[in-house]
Amino acid sequence: MRDIARWLVRRWPTALALGMSALTFGGSESAEGIATLADALVLLQLGYLVIAKLGRRQASWPTIVVGFAVIIALRILDVVSPAAVLSGMALIVLIWAAIDGQLRGSEQFRIQALGMFVFAAIALAGLVLDPDIGRYLVAAGWLLHGIWDFVHLKLDKVVARSHAEWCGVLDVIIAVELVLAL
Repeated sequence: MRDIARWLVRRWPTALALGMSALTFGGSESAEGIATLADALVLLQLGYLVIAKLGRRQASWPTIVVGFAVIIALRILDVVSPAAVLSGMALIVLIWAAIDGQLRGSEQFRIQALGMFVFAAIALAGLVLDPDIGRYLVAAGWLLHGIWDFVHLKLDKVVARSHAEWCGVLDVIIAVELVLAL
């Protein structure tokens, strides 16, 4: 029984992901819900990029909390698209890395930069296309990011393992929700 209890305690990121996915349940039917999930897709990869830039895995959770706070604030203010602001932040991080040489010197950072371009492009395309097509494109982005997370979890690279587990589970659930239009 203790082994089961220990296993459950170690799976807290999965439990958190399941709880958070319940918050998005039903939000993927509207264009606004899809836009919010597209914004979050950009945020998830921006988190990887920032953490790779800092070289501090312990920044994983604070980065995500701050990022979600930024999205919420921008959604409330409704002045500029969160995806645009997050993409601008990614550009700043990339310029910073180019200036200090990290872009040339760190393979891990270059991988995260490539991921940033790919996931931001998917999210932004999902925002501008027809909502039905956009929903499937954003779902594909979430599924691919879930795979990205599980690869990082397996390799134990860039982000904290708890972050990769949480993000991978959440990503796959949201992808399924988007496809099934729950």
